Amino acid sequence: MAVSMSYKNKKIADVAEVLQKRLAKLDDKASILRATELKALYAELPQLRPEEKAAFGKEINQLKADLAEEVAKAGAKAEKLEPIDVTAPFDENVKGNKPRLLPTDQGSRHPLMTELDSVLDIFYRMGFTAIESRQIDDDYHMFETLNFPEGHPARDDYDTFMTKEGLIAPAHTSTMQNRVLKAHKKNLKDGKPIAVVIPGRVFRNEDVDARHEHTFYQLEGVYVGKNINAGNLIATLKTFLEEYYQQELDVKTQPFYFPFTEPSFEFAISCPFCQKKGCQVCSYAGWIELLGCGMIHPNVLKMAGIDANEYTGFAWGCGIDRLVMMKQNIEDVRHSESGKLEFLRQFK
Repeated sequence: MAVSMSYKNKKIADVAEVLQKRLAKLDDKASILRATELKALYAELPQLRPEEKAAFGKEINQLKADLAEEVAKAGAKAEKLEPIDVTAPFDENVKGNKPRLLPTDQGSRHPLMTELDSVLDIFYRMGFTAIESRQIDDDYHMFETLNFPEGHPARDDYDTFMTKEGLIAPAHTSTMQNRVLKAHKKNLKDGKPIAVVIPGRVFRNEDVDARHEHTFYQLEGVYVGKNINAGNLIATLKTFLEEYYQQELDVKTQPFYFPFTEPSFEFAISCPFCQKKGCQVCSYAGWIELLGCGMIHPNVLKMAGIDANEYTGFAWGCGIDRLVMMKQNIEDVRHSESGKLEFLRQFK
């Protein structure tokens, strides 16, 4: 498009030069025809003397015609471009020179995934099977199968995210309990226990801070058999934690409330960093409250078709992020989801 010298009026020539430069950067070329600068030029026409209007108006129309021609040329050029096959970037779109892939030694596993493997390995050696949780579920498995009737006030403690279709981003891996119990209840008839751990990502409507995240990883544990009691639960968790932290630990429980366990407990361990002397990690209490657990409620067993008079079991839910924070002395849980390379490179 010709600029400056093609327009006798300096103001129009200046606008033409500005719009030409802008046109080169625009993805939507046609939007230049609606530029405010053009509208401003047309707005000046009523203020001009009659002998000036004709020449001024003619040059504005010429400028708009020149711009329209440039837009049309750009459109014709775009139409000639061959479409890119996004499904084959290493073949159709790269002729001769294939992309250079980064060497694998420049990458590393996320510390959460590394530690999750360590956790699962311990439970494998304790006789458990692992089943991955879901990242989208329904109200039935989130609440109803876990003894949360509709309208139950305890539902408020598991405020999470929902889709318009009514599907739920699970607030706990307990959504898998009913599925696991149903899938493995044949073990009970064969005289074997149900022993399953369930790792997965969970989501909650949280006020985010150094110790709370809206997205984190959790490990659910389920064990069902004959004559199973709270002593078995405490011994199982103590054995796991001592193996994970590679030291002897004292443990304690205190009563709590979960709709899906009865009785329910909060489970705490002696601080592995100060041996109950008091430090920053345990807030100088000597103890760290680590997880929730309890004996599986008879209603939960019945929902899965298991005779609660013949079989009992226990379950627990533990945050993987919290385990890793303690083991690796990480001061802020938000680092795990941040994607910050300076944090991740420490675990390469």
